[in-house]
Amino acid sequence: MSPADDSWRSTHLGRLLGNALRRFDERVLHLMAHAIDVPLALSNLAARAQVSAAHIHVTRHLALPGSRLTDLAQSAGMTKQAMGDLVDQCEAWGLVTRETDPRDARARLVKFTPAGLAWLQAFRDAVAQAEAEFRAEVGADVATVVALGLEAYAGGSWET
Repeated sequence: MSPADDSWRSTHLGRLLGNALRRFDERVLHLMAHAIDVPLALSNLAARAQVSAAHIHVTRHLALPGSRLTDLAQSAGMTKQAMGDLVDQCEAWGLVTRETDPRDARARLVKFTPAGLAWLQAFRDAVAQAEAEFRAEVGADVATVVALGLEAYAGGSWET
């Protein structure tokens, strides 16, 4: 393979999607680090880059009434062990707690704490602002087409 044939590696759709996701998540975390409604300890963690895009998986996927760790990991597309490590950190930071599942006393539910709900609201606000900035940067029409295209692609399946 010649060096001239190598440019596709940095311009293919998967690479562009990954770069865009990293940029979006970094912006969301930056906005959350500076949100006045986020508890100070959490905004300090975000400002010092202690909270990463991986921790956002908990924020994105944890159901408001709570989720079992297995369900949370599956929803985020992670292993149970990896999600368990993130939940441990989020629990230490006061974002989540583990409680007995009322449907099965052997199981535990991961639930947002009051500080976690404030974090979730800051996440919602940051996502809305990051989306508005994306729209302003690429234009409303392009942003709409991108959102529709990604929604269609994410909901599709491969035929075998």
